[in-house]
Amino acid sequence: MKRCGITPSDIALLAFGTSFPQISLATIDAIRSIGNLYAGGLGPGTLVGSAAFDLFPIHAVCVVVPKAGELKKISDIGVWLVELFWSFWAYVWLYIILEVWTPNVITFWEALLTVLQYGLLLIHAYAQDKRWPYLSLPIARTERPEDWVPQETTSCKDENCDYDECSEILQLGEDENRGVVDIFSIHSPNGAVTSPLYQKVPGSEDVAEISKESFREEINSELPHVHALWKQQFVDSIALESPESRKMNNIYLRLARIFWQSLLVPWRVLFAFVPPYHIAHGWIAFICSLIFISGIAYIVTKLTDIISCVTGINAYVIAFTALASGTSWPDLVASKIAAERQITADSAIANITCSNSVNIYVGIGIPWLIDTAYNFIVYKEPLRVQNAEGLSFSLLVFFCTSVGCIAVLVLRRLTLGAELGGPKLWAWVTSVYFMLLWIIFVVLSSLKVSGII
Repeated sequence: MKRCGITPSDIALLAFGTSFPQISLATIDAIRSIGNLYAGGLGPGTLVGSAAFDLFPIHAVCVVVPKAGELKKISDIGVWLVELFWSFWAYVWLYIILEVWTPNVITFWEALLTVLQYGLLLIHAYAQDKRWPYLSLPIARTERPEDWVPQETTSCKDENCDYDECSEILQLGEDENRGVVDIFSIHSPNGAVTSPLYQKVPGSEDVAEISKESFREEINSELPHVHALWKQQFVDSIALESPESRKMNNIYLRLARIFWQSLLVPWRVLFAFVPPYHIAHGWIAFICSLIFISGIAYIVTKLTDIISCVTGINAYVIAFTALASGTSWPDLVASKIAAERQITADSAIANITCSNSVNIYVGIGIPWLIDTAYNFIVYKEPLRVQNAEGLSFSLLVFFCTSVGCIAVLVLRRLTLGAELGGPKLWAWVTSVYFMLLWIIFVVLSSLKVSGII
């Protein structure tokens, strides 16, 4: 993704990967209810609740993560505005197709248009990142991590040597075949020219032979290393104490940590089967992780149905509260790490806004596309949404509270100079404010679905 830039990477890999638990859960819910004229409410409820969790609690965490006094701001405001626009438009679009265009009904073309807008988001964000004319906002950006290049260091055999300011680059024509090229000459302070340094350039046959040999050597040297790493994954998965926990003086904290680690052992052993990321540049580990997450999502859908039947709580309420919070945990971890390690706030905040867009365009679009395509082919009927009124109300509440969240981020940019960090007092005040917005969303949506308001 280096050639494409950091923006498509954030949208296509970071946001999509961290949102995959919600996407897989919604897709499995759609496959379970395939053949029914009514869409399942578990998937959309989870995705809307996940969007609220991404916007409010994750922002609340990222604001206080930087060290006291450290400021981290968005370097590319133009890209953030594009992502923010598509994030807001996703929920406006969802409200239009549920309440305005075809009330309580989803057609095949509506579902298809929803999915295609994810591609438009990628193209528009890439155009803004590359500053394409007529397709991008004319907003300058500050220095980004990928724009910074360390200064080159020079090394010479003689401390008094310097480079000739009039050095020229030698270009060889296609018909020229030389094995030795004069790279540069070293001049001493007194003007005398020393012997030039030479670098032998191998021919095409030599390059092919060297490449094959180096590739075999690399594979043979990497295999024992990969096997050792894979073995270490299983050892770490069953370890109840880490070197850090052994240093704790408080015995109660150590026991609590051991108890918590023992609860996680089955899941850690399960995911230890995922190959190390050193194989195939991490693609095998990425795909295997998605498969494992899909299996867990299927188990979660079954457990949600059982909990709803036993407790009598509406499954939609469980979806946008507990289920949404659990599936958004990868988003929280990714944004927290980005807020800690990146010198700007671009990746941390972009992951939040992009995840919200991915939740709608892909997470809701693909499940609805599956169900509407089946109903269109078999029944010649559209897909009906059973709890459209509650979903539309949740969208309205989310839209209003999200405006309050974005307004505070803009205010922090104007007053403090950055969206994340700053004085600890104001960082914690902002964090508490974001959490209150999330509580307002959850309470009002739950009361509406339960029929109280």
